Amino acid sequence: MGKTIAQKIFDAHLRDEPFPGAKVLDLDRVFCHEITTPVAIADLEWRQKDRVFDPSKIKAVVDHVTPSKDSKTATQAKILRDWARRHEIKDFFDVGHNGVCHALFPEKGFVRPGFTIIMGDSHTCTHGAFGAFAAGVGTTDLEVGILKGVCAFREPMTIRINIEGTLPEGVVAKDVILHIIGKLGVNGATDRVLEIRGSVVDAMSMDARMTLCNMAIEAGGTCGICLPDMTTVDYLWEFISDDYASKEAALEDYSKWHSDADAHYEQTLTFDVTALEPMVTYGYKPDCVKPVSEMKGTRVDQVYIGTCTNGRIEDLRQAAAVLKGRTVNENVRGIVSPATPKIFKDAMAEGIIQIFMDAGFCVTNPTCGACLGMSNGVLAEGEVAAATSNRNFNGRMGKGGMVHLMSPAVAAATAVAGVICAPADL
Repeated sequence: MGKTIAQKIFDAHLRDEPFPGAKVLDLDRVFCHEITTPVAIADLEWRQKDRVFDPSKIKAVVDHVTPSKDSKTATQAKILRDWARRHEIKDFFDVGHNGVCHALFPEKGFVRPGFTIIMGDSHTCTHGAFGAFAAGVGTTDLEVGILKGVCAFREPMTIRINIEGTLPEGVVAKDVILHIIGKLGVNGATDRVLEIRGSVVDAMSMDARMTLCNMAIEAGGTCGICLPDMTTVDYLWEFISDDYASKEAALEDYSKWHSDADAHYEQTLTFDVTALEPMVTYGYKPDCVKPVSEMKGTRVDQVYIGTCTNGRIEDLRQAAAVLKGRTVNENVRGIVSPATPKIFKDAMAEGIIQIFMDAGFCVTNPTCGACLGMSNGVLAEGEVAAATSNRNFNGRMGKGGMVHLMSPAVAAATAVAGVICAPADL
């Protein structure tokens, strides 16, 4: 019987099988940020094991609260900063060079097809868009990864998601993944790999595929994963051109990671998105999803565009197309945070930042801050946000606050109208 891409990656990285169903894998990358890694660093120091398995395979960034907002967050950043210097971790990105980890690390070429990646962050699954196995882990697994370069996982079971049809105008990857999560439920893919494929995915950019995989965790998935293709090669070419004679040669090599035609899937689900509307969440779970037409008129106090889900250049372009020549409603605060310095620069060069500012948006530095209610856009109790982020948990963006998840275009239209609406409603 054939194998899925996840099974092939596991086989290629297998270090040990301590008991049936358990797989200890060698790691290609360990990603770190200043919120979860300092705890692991402190424990390793306490155990007198302040070492790293390979500084070239560890990538670190200060991104969740940057610049630091108080002494506590400054201390977290300092612990990571001192650790990176101590162990000569070359790829450490501090203030001025930092960005949201799940946008910055792919942009730097650190993610490749067939890689194994861990990070102390649930949205590490984003990197599966490149045909990698990438998973968020807890402190203990992160420590072992830093120290030994391995991590233990269960035998991978895969749910295949086929996305077919033709996306209607104004419907994007965020709408697709919200729709899928609404059907699967927040526990529908627990401890499973979501292999996301189909003609619609084949036509998507890497930015869009990262949006899909980013939210696999919201259905309980360990990892979302796409099959590498020429779109993947094109994105990575500046980093891999010395390794391959041509893009075609790179594609041939990466194709070894494709799932076999006779691979076994625990479940196969097909979604025809031809008639899909833009989607919006309600309530406090990511599977509480409705078409925007059913949420039309819902009041909001703040609109936030950014995050590891939708802070890339393609997302900013979608929002700017709606905002051009319009202004933010007087009752709404608009905030946009490009996910990396490069995205910020590209948005400036394309006039996108000017469009946001002319519309009345506050443009912030790259940061995760507002998404998890830590800085740069925290809600007051009772306030409502329209956000392009990935979680609408109770109090996610601030104690007592409500978050409605949506695409960048719908968020931009909502900022203009002052209530939830689709761009076509303006």
